[in-house]
Amino acid sequence: MDKQQMTDIIVTTKAERGLTWEKMGEDLGMSPVWLASACLGMNGAPPEKAMAITEYLGLDQDVAKALEAFPTKVWDQTVPTDPLIYRFYEIAGVYGTTLKEVIQEKFGDGIMSAIDFTMEVDKQEDPKGDRVVVTMNGKFLPYKHW
Repeated sequence: MDKQQMTDIIVTTKAERGLTWEKMGEDLGMSPVWLASACLGMNGAPPEKAMAITEYLGLDQDVAKALEAFPTKVWDQTVPTDPLIYRFYEIAGVYGTTLKEVIQEKFGDGIMSAIDFTMEVDKQEDPKGDRVVVTMNGKFLPYKHW
């Protein structure tokens, strides 16, 4: 079973059971963001987490093995057309150099890790319209000079 087949099975089962990533994460004691990423094939799960996910959803060992497999992180290189995903693309385009400048002023020449990384998505109620709060927390990795 490949990652795409695994994802199709998990997403279908999740929908059939009326589950949310938030509910699944809460029940499994996992970050809903990490859980969704692993189930969508962008992260590999350690064996104990893969087993917990598949047992929770009533899925077989083939799905667990696919969850454990190391992913190949390739995504479409064209501009995304889904409005929500496009907005993140737009944020990176508009604010990417600004974030780079501010981060490097504070930390020096380097990058924010997407490996030693966590992300939270929260809802902030607001009378003018609810707000999406995305918190990204990545380890700073300075460039090596030699």
